[in-house]
Amino acid sequence: MSYKIGQVIKGKITGIQPYGAFVSLDDQTQGLIHVSEIQSGYTKNIHQYLNVGETVKVQIIDIDEYTEKISLSLRTLMMHPAPPSLHRKRYFTNRNKHIGFRSLAENMPIWTKETYEALQENAAAKIKDGNQ
Repeated sequence: MSYKIGQVIKGKITGIQPYGAFVSLDDQTQGLIHVSEIQSGYTKNIHQYLNVGETVKVQIIDIDEYTEKISLSLRTLMMHPAPPSLHRKRYFTNRNKHIGFRSLAENMPIWTKETYEALQENAAAKIKDGNQ
């Protein structure tokens, strides 16, 4: 049988590996559903979704013209793909206080003065040690 990219066909799961599931499309042709094509989002354990001997409806997403390997997908046939995970923004301070850089601006002159005084004391001590 001749297969084309985008074609939806039925196949039988013949083997499962950590990286994907092998599907027999006919007597001579086999394809692979990569773990990333089983569902939208992260798939921790393929065995939760597929079993050897199970018949599945898959879509052909790629055919390598040199090796003739067929890449299959279950994910493209899903009606309701998983929503993207929401990444929560993390703040180092309380964002409700609206402080921003104000604390830095207020403390910078104090820190500068303290550092300048410490450098002067250090320089004076070196001069005193050098003269003795």
